[in-house]
Amino acid sequence: MQARRSHNDCGAKAMSDSTGDQDRLITLAADLVSAYVSNNHVQSAELPKLIGDVHDAIRSLSHAAAAPVEAGPPKPSAQEVRRSVTADYLISFEDGKHYKTLRRHLTLRGLTPEQYRAKWSLPPDYPMTSQSYSAQRSELARSLGLGQQRRKSVAAKAAAPAEVTAEAAAPAKKPRAPRKAKGAE
Repeated sequence: MQARRSHNDCGAKAMSDSTGDQDRLITLAADLVSAYVSNNHVQSAELPKLIGDVHDAIRSLSHAAAAPVEAGPPKPSAQEVRRSVTADYLISFEDGKHYKTLRRHLTLRGLTPEQYRAKWSLPPDYPMTSQSYSAQRSELARSLGLGQQRRKSVAAKAAAPAEVTAEAAAPAKKPRAPRKAKGAE
């Protein structure tokens, strides 16, 4: 019989908690409406509807706050991260498609590489370009001679001072005076 009482007591307590919450919501709605009415003109016939609307809004907010908040997209496992990086392509965690480079794909979705890495809990060194695509672009740049001008200009600057010192060592010749014409005398 004592167990029965404790069970009934729990039910009564839960019921009183919900009644207490209900009373708290009604009091909060009444306070909000009284503050609103003190600064705004409202007809007396509209007061019950206003109180009901405010109470419904507060109740929906309290139920929404009690609902668990979803943390966002599920975080990929370490194995999924390793599988997403292959020699020929990268698999996007946003849509699951294969890309040679993720930068343009992320830009279309309004993300930077740093935001993408943070969103999916990826390591800071997670690549944004596939290895084969990077190698292909590097080979193309080498074949076009990109990056070679800098080396040539450094070599030319190193050789230029040697030429200047050779010219400085040779005595400078005096410029000749112009010849006079024979018939002018």
